[in-house]
Amino acid sequence: MRNNDIKEHVELIREVFSYVHRFAGATFVFKVEYEVAEHPLFPVLVKDLALLHGMGIRTVIIPGATGRINEVLQRYGIATESVGGVRISTPEAIPFIKMAAFDVSNQVMTLLAAHGANAVVGNWVRARSMGVIKGVDYGSTGVVERIDTELVNKILDEGLIPILPCIGWNAVGTPYNISSNELARVVSSQLQAEKLFLLLPEERLDAGDFTFPGGITFNPEGRISRLDIHTAEAFLDINASSSDPRLQYVKLACETCRRGVPRVHIVDGRVEGVILKEIFSNLGVGTMVHGNDYDSLRPMREEDITDVLRIMEPFVEREVLIRRTGADLERAAGDYVVYEMDDSIHGCGALHRYSDGSGEIAGIAVDTRYDRLGIGFKIVSYLVEVARREGLKRVFVLTTQTSDWFQRLGFVDADLDQIPPERRERYDRRRNSRIYQRILE
Repeated sequence: MRNNDIKEHVELIREVFSYVHRFAGATFVFKVEYEVAEHPLFPVLVKDLALLHGMGIRTVIIPGATGRINEVLQRYGIATESVGGVRISTPEAIPFIKMAAFDVSNQVMTLLAAHGANAVVGNWVRARSMGVIKGVDYGSTGVVERIDTELVNKILDEGLIPILPCIGWNAVGTPYNISSNELARVVSSQLQAEKLFLLLPEERLDAGDFTFPGGITFNPEGRISRLDIHTAEAFLDINASSSDPRLQYVKLACETCRRGVPRVHIVDGRVEGVILKEIFSNLGVGTMVHGNDYDSLRPMREEDITDVLRIMEPFVEREVLIRRTGADLERAAGDYVVYEMDDSIHGCGALHRYSDGSGEIAGIAVDTRYDRLGIGFKIVSYLVEVARREGLKRVFVLTTQTSDWFQRLGFVDADLDQIPPERRERYDRRRNSRIYQRILE
């Protein structure tokens, strides 16, 4: 195995371990569409869910049942109508709807048992009738009032996986057909879940399929990898005329985040290993809508130095950066910032100040696995803004192999005699670095 391959595997293992430690004891809710449950790879997905449960992640599953309900009603010749995407559940249909919903839940429970994970299907959902809206009587279709969180948490504490079918009951035991999407939102918020996963029979959200506002981050293949709530809502507004079914899940994700769930992940449940890849990687494989600060630039701390040296090393080997030691970084610690994602550092940079009122941007490095996410641009832009706020007149860079990149960021050619005397004395003529500067207004 090549050294680069070994490094990549080691970094992946480190990343996985960091997430395992972070999420132990956290609650994850998984909403699984029926078409995903019918896919040939669904047993593999359930095996991964059992693995997460065994790692100490409190796992809750909400099976979608629309497809199965349609099959059962058709088999028994029972017709139902829908208004605005909501099924009118007639008294004749509700026993069959219950049967279908519990059938899907029992299927999931059986597969979990096959992988050593104990689960229980229960009636922990209090619901009420939708009633009559604009003259339409929705019959036995209901809305969620609340979840018996005390019982669900007790089940989780006992090491079991609760499975909630899309059926709720009122105070006198009347059953209602409820939306599994609504159920996922309410369960996630009332259990104070760390994450909600929407496992869909849909392709990923790609840039080529939608109109998008600024602020959306794409991965190198064009996948919309993450959206904060504000950007996601702008994304929905711009694409309001589209009937793409994936948009309803972006809307659900926004609603869920608004109710206090930090992150909602929209993923294609038909892809093998999708859950593990989405959880144990900063890049993920789906689209994450987040309500908290996902990434941030902050001052470097002493405990960050090892990671900063690790990130710099590939660039030192290629002679893009000069070699710095831990002592070097410690002496200039106040000049460095790091780019942090989910408690992991994936980028760094420094702003060195000089007596003539100029600043040098140096040591820009980004984890090679994340170099297409615009992290370097964010670091440089941030350091330029810091320099501007501090009243520096200009910033400059010395570079051997990234001159085009800095020119795209607004830097222009400069001469050696334009940099501060104390920096000029340390100029390494063997490296023969090009010099660029940017005047600050």
